This record gives sequence, structure tokens and C-alpha cells, in this order.
Amino acid sequence: MTTQKDEVLAELAALEDPKIREVNERHGDDHGVNLTKLRAIAKRLKTQQDLARELWETGDGAARLLALLICRPKAFERDELDVMLREARTPKVHDWLVNYVVKKHPGAEALRLSWTADPDPVVASAGWALTTERVAKRPEGLDLAAILDVIEAQMRDAPDRLQWAMNHCLAQIGIDHPEYRARAMDIGERLEVLKDYPTPPNCTSPYAPAWITEIVRRRQTV
Repeated sequence: MTTQKDEVLAELAALEDPKIREVNERHGDDHGVNLTKLRAIAKRLKTQQDLARELWETGDGAARLLALLICRPKAFERDELDVMLREARTPKVHDWLVNYVVKKHPGAEALRLSWTADPDPVVASAGWALTTERVAKRPEGLDLAAILDVIEAQMRDAPDRLQWAMNHCLAQIGIDHPEYRARAMDIGERLEVLKDYPTPPNCTSPYAPAWITEIVRRRQTV
């Protein structure tokens, strides 16, 4: 008997494009499905928590992305999200899990605190992404000076994904909190993280001093 999960997996398999997979694999992802088409499937399926869990359990990259689009974020247990994050080793699944699910969960703050201190740099990067979210939207109660201390001490030698997440937090502090802007700029200039990152024309460099300067300029001209 064919289940709904089987039908969805077959639909995803039919959308697999070797050229898309080749591009995605260069970025560490493991699927070849056009994301616009994947979102269209999610829109048709709507919210289905049980199916989302079944798709996640397959371990398939495209199925997991779809699961994150049709799930009900608050229906997960906090410990369940912790397990899911540790299973999410590809960048796109990791990113969607944090942004589409964890950020909407009532346990997000507890997860932020535990993940930021985790010895696994990929897990820690999720904690830093949640910290960046708070810096931008709910900074009350955050010790921004202490956060800058940690970034200053650890960012230069951090593994890539953790370094990227810490750098984003550094830039966000400089952008949103004028009282810390000079220090954020100074840290970025001294550590030189992502200073030479190739940036396409008309795109903002991820190098924190350039990033801060550009976004502040845009906001001041609006």
C-alpha cells in the first residue's frame, strides 16, 4: 500500500536535477530539487506535522527541507529540536531548521544558550544565529559587551560555519547598536575575518566593517 510519504518522496525524486545537485554539492548540500518547485509542493500539502516527521526521518535532503516547510514549529518538543539540529549537517537544512522552526519555538532561548556553548561548531553556529536574531529584534537582557568579548577572542580561529555566524552577530551589533559600533568596527578591522571574501558587484561584503558601514549608510539615506 502506497503511503502519502511514499507519494511525496516519488514526487521529489522526479524533480531531481543532476545539474542542480552538482551546484548544491559545491555548497555542501545534498539534493537536486529546484526550491521554487519544492515550495510549491509545500504550499499544496499545507501544514501536516505527522507527514513532516515521517519525511524528516528519511534523512533525505529534499524531504527534510519539505518537512521544515509543512511542519508546525510549536508542535516539536525542545529536546526533539536539539536532536534534529545535530542530525542536520548540510547548510540548507541547518539554516531552514533554525530560521523556519527553532526561531518560532517557545524553547528558542533555552536552545540558544545551550547551543552557543556546545563544543560542536555546527551546533554552536545555530546558537549564534539565534543570538543574532535577538541582537536585532529583542536585545533586552543581552550583555552585548560580553558577546563582543567572545567574538574578539574566538572568531578568527573558529571553523567556517561558526566563524560566519559569529561574524554576522558582530555586524548586527555594529549595525543596530550605535554605542557598540566603534568597537564592532575595530574588532572586524583587527581580525580581518572575511576581508577578502569574493563579493559580486552590487552586493554587500560580509567583511564586518564594510557590512556595518553600508547598512548604516542605507538606513541614514532612507
